[in-house]
Amino acid sequence: MDTLLSIAIGIGLSAACGFRIFVPPLVMSMAALFGHLPLAPNFEWMGTYPALVTFAVATCVEIAAYYIPWIDNLLDIVSTPTAIAVGTFLTAAIFPHDDPLVQWTIAVIAGGGSAGIVQALTGMVRFSSTALTGGFGNGVVSTLEAGGAIILSILAIWLPVVTVALVVSAGIWLWRKGYLRLPNPKES
Repeated sequence: MDTLLSIAIGIGLSAACGFRIFVPPLVMSMAALFGHLPLAPNFEWMGTYPALVTFAVATCVEIAAYYIPWIDNLLDIVSTPTAIAVGTFLTAAIFPHDDPLVQWTIAVIAGGGSAGIVQALTGMVRFSSTALTGGFGNGVVSTLEAGGAIILSILAIWLPVVTVALVVSAGIWLWRKGYLRLPNPKES
């Protein structure tokens, strides 16, 4: 697989981890199992039936848990570092490079970074939804996040360049709207 293409797939799958952690590994496992996605050495286990079943069960439990009011907010606390770790792992799993330093550096920057940004934004949306609706609007947010994870994961496998363009465009739009601005120390 081409290096840039594997990075694009990794960024797309990692960004999807920011919505739901286990959906991208499930989609990745299915794609690898059916021969649509080559995995890096030492990650071939992800393309096995036991891995597929494990990811499917974890996905169902995760999606269901996000429909329980207040539990979803607790999950967001745990999900942020977990999404970064899983996003890093998924990018490393499809980035076939002989040098582990290069493989894991790209995985941390591209995979962990995109997963962390998306997860932080979804956490803020859920917090706002909880504050505005007392948690009753979180079901809608959960549905949109699960749908986003599924769509982004599938797009990452089949149209990785389009997926990266979508993720970058969304990031630029959020930055322009002021959601991704870094604090200015001079304003303090």
